[in-house]
Amino acid sequence: VQLQASGGGLVQAGGSLRLSCAISGRIPSNYAVTWFRQAPGKEREFVAGIRWSARHTYYANSVKGRFTISRDNAKPTVYLQMSSLEPEDTAVYYCAVGGNILSTIRLVSAYNYWGQGTLVTVSS
Repeated sequence: VQLQASGGGLVQAGGSLRLSCAISGRIPSNYAVTWFRQAPGKEREFVAGIRWSARHTYYANSVKGRFTISRDNAKPTVYLQMSSLEPEDTAVYYCAVGGNILSTIRLVSAYNYWGQGTLVTVSS
């Protein structure tokens, strides 16, 4: 599986961005495609995930109501629509495939495949 993340950029607080994760290769149906982010000096953290087969979605509390994860199986691509962005959302955003056990979907260690990351900068 190969992942290509794109869509990052510079945006003012309150603005919106849409990230894309283009996927090549086969994803097992019980796996998740998930967005993580890593701010300077901080650990990588879970943002949002979607089950490849069931379309169940999961969000970090910090982004719930502002971010929406979705997928297009035909392309196949996973999107992260980010709205009401805050300076605290500034980070490198990574998409990843893994988390086949429900309890592990938020764990970085549960993911085997990673994209290269795309930088999101939110100015105040």
